[in-house]
Amino acid sequence: MVEPAGEGAPSFRPDELKRYDAVFLSGSPLHVYKKTPAVEHQLNFMHAVFRAGTPSFGSCAGLQVAVAAAGGSVRAMPQRMEAAISRRITRTPAGQDHPLLHGRAPTWDAPAVHTDEVERLPEGGIHLAGNDVTNVQAAEISHERGIFWGVQYHPELSLREIAVALRRQAATLIEAGLAEQEEDVEGRSVLLERLHNAPQSRSLRWMLGVNGEFADETGRRRELNNFIAALPAIDRR
Repeated sequence: MVEPAGEGAPSFRPDELKRYDAVFLSGSPLHVYKKTPAVEHQLNFMHAVFRAGTPSFGSCAGLQVAVAAAGGSVRAMPQRMEAAISRRITRTPAGQDHPLLHGRAPTWDAPAVHTDEVERLPEGGIHLAGNDVTNVQAAEISHERGIFWGVQYHPELSLREIAVALRRQAATLIEAGLAEQEEDVEGRSVLLERLHNAPQSRSLRWMLGVNGEFADETGRRRELNNFIAALPAIDRR
């Protein structure tokens, strides 16, 4: 694992990245529309990934980095924040048969914590899914020699990790109007932790308003597993 935005992080040439089967970009507290040195390091890394032609997958800020590196745009969310559960994500027509979303129900919920979103996909971008809060919840990007699949939500995180993120951002949640007080954030975090420990609990699923696609690890990680399963086909494009 590398942190390309970190101070003193190594830079990677495209020929070095060709040795890898895939590249995964996870979430980040950085905002790609702010031209800081850390953001530039991230974008340079993604440029090298695209030039290498190594298939890549990203979640949350990972999607945003790929969008910006390929010429699209990212912005602060007009609705301020989407947190804990991204509700009623729905395929676009282009996403109906896309292998990234294979096995997903017509609509689904997913773990999410983000204050930024994709404003405009780059040329070569395919809009695969969205919801009422964030229009681009899933996308494919073809750029230079590379293909990227990404989602705005967090299939890689456990519900316990989402609970930790909520507690860490309690003040932001209150400012965004998603909670009235820290006790509200704590209550939601506790429910997520309990569901992490007992994913089959009908009462916890009811209290959070979710089903197995959210509660079960296999359901939450469907896009990650689909990307890994599709790697041989992606690499032959």
